Amino acid sequence: MPNFFTDNEDIQFLFNHMNLKHLAGVCEEGFKFHGEHDFAPENAEDAVDNYRRILETLGELCAEVIAPSSTDTDRTGNVLNEDGTVTYAPGIKNALDRLSQAQLMGFTLPYRYGGLNCPQLVYTMSNDIVSRADASLMNIYGLQGIAETINAFADDRIKADYLPPMAQGKWTGAMVLTEPDAGSDLQSVKVRAYQDEGGNWYVQGVKRFITNGCGEVLLVLARTEPEIADGRGLSLLLVERGPKVKVRRLEEKLGIHGSPTCELFFDDAPAKLIGERQRGLITYVMSLMNGARIGIASQSLGIAEAAFRLARNYAHSRRQFGGPIEELPAVRELLVNMRTDIQAARALTYFATYCVDIEIGVVRKLESGATLDPTAAKQLKNDSRKYKRFNSMLTPMSKYWASEMCMRVSNDSVAVLGGSGYMKDYAAERHLRDARITTIYEGTSQLQVLAAVRGVMAGTALTVLDELLTRDWPPEIAPVAEQVREGQKLLARAMEFIKAQNSTEYMDLCGRRLVDMAINLIVAALFCDHATASPAKKALLHRWLSVRLPEARMNYETITSGNRLVLEEFAALAGPVPALD
Repeated sequence: MPNFFTDNEDIQFLFNHMNLKHLAGVCEEGFKFHGEHDFAPENAEDAVDNYRRILETLGELCAEVIAPSSTDTDRTGNVLNEDGTVTYAPGIKNALDRLSQAQLMGFTLPYRYGGLNCPQLVYTMSNDIVSRADASLMNIYGLQGIAETINAFADDRIKADYLPPMAQGKWTGAMVLTEPDAGSDLQSVKVRAYQDEGGNWYVQGVKRFITNGCGEVLLVLARTEPEIADGRGLSLLLVERGPKVKVRRLEEKLGIHGSPTCELFFDDAPAKLIGERQRGLITYVMSLMNGARIGIASQSLGIAEAAFRLARNYAHSRRQFGGPIEELPAVRELLVNMRTDIQAARALTYFATYCVDIEIGVVRKLESGATLDPTAAKQLKNDSRKYKRFNSMLTPMSKYWASEMCMRVSNDSVAVLGGSGYMKDYAAERHLRDARITTIYEGTSQLQVLAAVRGVMAGTALTVLDELLTRDWPPEIAPVAEQVREGQKLLARAMEFIKAQNSTEYMDLCGRRLVDMAINLIVAALFCDHATASPAKKALLHRWLSVRLPEARMNYETITSGNRLVLEEFAALAGPVPALD
C-alpha cells in the first residue's frame, strides 16, 4: 500500500534521529493532559507513537487520494461564482473532506479545541508530505497557522467560537495582508478598520494576492490609527466570510492552480479585534514569520521530492545510447546533486523547526505563572533570548535555501526528462511551475537573505555552529568535523572584513554569499551528526563537503575582494532602462 511517509527514507531517518521525545515533553507540558483529553499521551514514547500513526495516516491519504487527483486539480482550477463565492477544484474539495474526516486539520492546536497538540516539527513533516502530493493543496492545509495566531493572541471568547470548527476542518482561514500598493512593504497598508459609536469594528478596502481568500475566517491587517502612517498604526482583525466580503477575482497564475488566490473587497465588513490595537504588524504578523517561512520551506521540500522521484525513475527506465540514461555521468551528477540538496534543505528546515518548538516551549513555561526558583527562571529567560536569535536567522535561511533548492531541482527534473519533461504528459513541468512561487511569497529570496544576514553578522551563525560541533565525535567523523571548524574560521574572517567596511550597503551586496557560507557550514555540521547514525549519511556528508567547502572559499574570496562595481557602476553594467512595448 503506497504511503508518502513510510516510503521516504530521509523523513523516516529524521523522525527517528531527532529528539521528538523531548519535544513531546515540551508540547504535553509534562504529560499533564493525559486522562483529561482523548488521545493525550501518557508519556514520551506514547506521544511519539501518536505522531508516527498520525503521519502514517496522512501519508496514506496523500499517496492514495491526493496525489492521483493533482493533475486534474492543476488543469481544472477553481471557479469564481457570480455571487462572489469560490468553488474549489473537485480534488481539493475531496482532499479537504478526507483530511477533516481523519482529524488532521488541527495539527498544533490544543486538545481543548479539538486539536492534536503536535509539535511544529511534526506539522512541518506533514506539510512536506502533503506538498509532494499536491503543492496547491498545501496552501490551504498549511494555513493552520491562522488558527495558531487566534490561539496565541485572541481573547477566550473568540478562541472558543472559532478554533473548534477550524480544528474539525469545517472552516478554513486566510491571512489577509497584501494590497495592490503594499506587498513586501506591509507598513504601507491602507485598508481601513474603524469603530462605530457602539464600539463595533468594521473593515473597508481592497486586498490582493490572498491565498484562500475565500476561506471562512479571515485575519486582516488594517489601519486603525489613520494619523500614524507606519506599522504602528496597524491592527489585526478577524472578519468572517459573508455578504460584506466579496471575492472580486481569482488570479490567473503560472502554477499552484488548485490554490485560489483572491482579490477581496471589504465593504464595511463586521470585524473583531485580535489582541490589542497597533500591534497587528509589529507583534502579531511578525510572530507569524517563523511559521510562514517554515511552511514555504516545507512546501519546497515536497515539490522537490516529487520532482526528484520522477527524474530518478525516468533516468533508470529511459534507454539511450545502448543503456539507461542514469549511466551517463552528466545525468548521474544531476541526480546526485538533486538528492543531496533535498536532504540538505530538509536537515536545515527540520532543525530550524526544532528550534522554533524549543522557543515556543520556553516562552510557554515563562508565561505559565508557575513558581520557579531564581536560577531556573534566569535560565529560561536566557534560553528564550537565545532561541529567538537562532530562529530569527534560521527561519529565513530555511525559506531562502529550500525554495531556491526547489527551483533548481524542479528545473533539473525537466532537464533529465528532456523533451518529455517539457510536455504535459509528465508532471515535471507542473512541479517547475509550482516551484517558482516558493521563492516569492512570504518574502522573496532577496528579503530572506536580508533578514538572515543580520543574524549572521551578529554572530548567531557562529554560535549555532559552536553548539552543533562541540561534542565528542567518533574517530571516523572527527577529522571531517574539523574541516567544518576550519570553514567556520573562514566565515568569521569574512564577517570581520564586512564589518571593517563600515557599510550596510556593502553588507547587503555580500549578503547572499555570506548567508550561503553560513548555511553550507550549518548543514555540514548537521550532516556530521547524521553520519554518526547512518552509513548513507556518511557518504552524503563527504559529497556535501567536496562541493560546498570549495564554494565557501570562493564566496570568501569574492566577499574579501572589496569589489563594489555593482554599486558604483550600476548604470554602465545594467544599461539604460529599456522602452517597453
